[in-house]
Amino acid sequence: MHRYIGLALLFPLLGFIINGLFGWRIKKEKIIGWFGSLTVGASFLVSFLIYIELIGLPSYERKFIVEYFNWIKTGGLDVSFSYLVDPLSVLMAMVVTGVGFLIHIYSIGYMHGDRGFARFFAYLNLFIFMMLNLVLADNYLLMFLGWEGVGLCSYLLIGFWYDRPFEKMTTSDAGRKAFIVNRIGDFGFLIGLFLMYKYFGSLNFNTVFSIANKLQVGDTTVFWITLLLFIGATGKSAQIPLYVWLPDAMAGPTPVSALIHAATMVTAGVYMIARSSVLYALAPTTMTIVAIIGALTAVYSASMGLVQNGIKKVLAYSTISQLGYMFLAMGVGAFSAGIFHLTTHAFFKALLFLGAGAVMHALDNEEDIQKMGGLKDKLPITYKTFFIASLAIAGIPPLSGFFSKDEILWGAYSQGSFWLWLIGVIGAFMTAFYMFRLVALVFETPPRYGAKHPHEAPKVMTVPLVILGFFSAVSGFIGIPESFGVKNLFHHWLEPVFEDASAKLTFETAHSSFAEFLLMIISVSIAIAGILLARYLYLKRMDIVRNLTQNLSGLYKLVYNKYYVDEIYDAIVVKPVTWGSEKLLWKFFDVKIVDGAVNGSAKLTSIVSSVLRFIQNGIVQFYAVVFVIGILIILWLIF
Repeated sequence: MHRYIGLALLFPLLGFIINGLFGWRIKKEKIIGWFGSLTVGASFLVSFLIYIELIGLPSYERKFIVEYFNWIKTGGLDVSFSYLVDPLSVLMAMVVTGVGFLIHIYSIGYMHGDRGFARFFAYLNLFIFMMLNLVLADNYLLMFLGWEGVGLCSYLLIGFWYDRPFEKMTTSDAGRKAFIVNRIGDFGFLIGLFLMYKYFGSLNFNTVFSIANKLQVGDTTVFWITLLLFIGATGKSAQIPLYVWLPDAMAGPTPVSALIHAATMVTAGVYMIARSSVLYALAPTTMTIVAIIGALTAVYSASMGLVQNGIKKVLAYSTISQLGYMFLAMGVGAFSAGIFHLTTHAFFKALLFLGAGAVMHALDNEEDIQKMGGLKDKLPITYKTFFIASLAIAGIPPLSGFFSKDEILWGAYSQGSFWLWLIGVIGAFMTAFYMFRLVALVFETPPRYGAKHPHEAPKVMTVPLVILGFFSAVSGFIGIPESFGVKNLFHHWLEPVFEDASAKLTFETAHSSFAEFLLMIISVSIAIAGILLARYLYLKRMDIVRNLTQNLSGLYKLVYNKYYVDEIYDAIVVKPVTWGSEKLLWKFFDVKIVDGAVNGSAKLTSIVSSVLRFIQNGIVQFYAVVFVIGILIILWLIF
């Protein structure tokens, strides 16, 4: 079955082509929507059947390369258009297409009546195609093609409603911001690939990793390669310092936020590091940087989520925070734990965004949570599923987020990184608090939405919520820690992928079931404390919240305005670049140097021509005089 992996990419590509070229001729939205959705569903089916095939094989045989054609062959560079079928790539393909399929179905109801309905589904299908190229690629160049492709789709979908305002900008501005910030990170990624090719002589995974396995830990060139690749990951996965694009990406339609900016695209950086685990295991300094950046991002972005009033903005900062946990896992060598959290996060974060979309759908696209409340009875399905997802992301057992997040925290602690564990626990408290602040203000406080008449979304939107709610609740059981006396199925599944990297890790893992249980109790207790505090303050003592806001107005204003990082970037990066582009590159270099050279050459030609026109005047007597003068000059020169 693995030989048919190309079908998983072909189906969404066909959806993009047909809806993109002929969608405007099809008058019925259901045909467009269901065709676009079923192409992704078919892609999931192919991925699932390949997963079933791999399960039936011994773990050491679960790896295939499916080559379709030779793509680039020039000099020493030989790259094929080929796909890697192994436990990690198949898992990622199922997450992308499975969650993507549900979001496509949801979009049929959410985008109903939109004039760009067919264009929207074409873009979504193109995104799935590009994301599958990214996660299934057998080499870094094909991965980079998918990497850039999802960046393009992100730009198209963020700015989908290009004529609408969004806060202090337009949706088009938000799309450009995302595109440009990602290009900064991609520049680092590209330099890393150049250095990789120079050092290893190839961009194919097999070749690079085979050579890397023979190198010593601490190799300087590998350090620079991994660091440059990580720069690319900070852009795509919205980590410090390149996280600023993700909150503004909420300008796009809510299904876009769920699919691209929560469940799939932003996890590309995490997947890339996991796929390159052998290289990162050789660069402990880079891994330390990855862990520190991840931990700081988790807490830093969570702090901004505490005070935001836009329902999607809170979830955006939550996404950045959860991605920070995944990078923390990668940095401490807990690669399987990071991918486990990536998987569970795809379910509950997609559910949270789609739930937010259902709330906005019920309130005429209202996003301000201060203008909501009282929706618990009006939107019962949305409320219950949103509540489940909130418990999951807060890490409450036995929901999925508990198993994956606690495994990351244990991974940090067991490597001797107490401070990283402590930062992670603080982030867990913040997560629980801001999520149940959101639940309280949106669903449980008295109504504040005025004369609007909210109602539950149609079944085409609520059924995906229920399915995602189910997986948010139970998916954690595939990764029950071995300290519970059972086999960790998730780690066993990915063990062949990370085997070489694990063997090269220079730190030793502490093994203590008692310590692991104790840390679980601490983290769960802290999460419960965050939930109870949020519910107490926002359901019973709003006066305390108002007093704190007034007494700490300076701090509140700082955090609410996102620490003024956008303004700082604008002052030290955007404006100087704009000034240099306008004054130096345009008005001086372009106008005076380039245009001056072109215009000067034309002026010189004109002068020379005017002289020649004076000589070539058509008067025979003048020619005779010139002829005689020429003879006299020649004679004078001779004698």
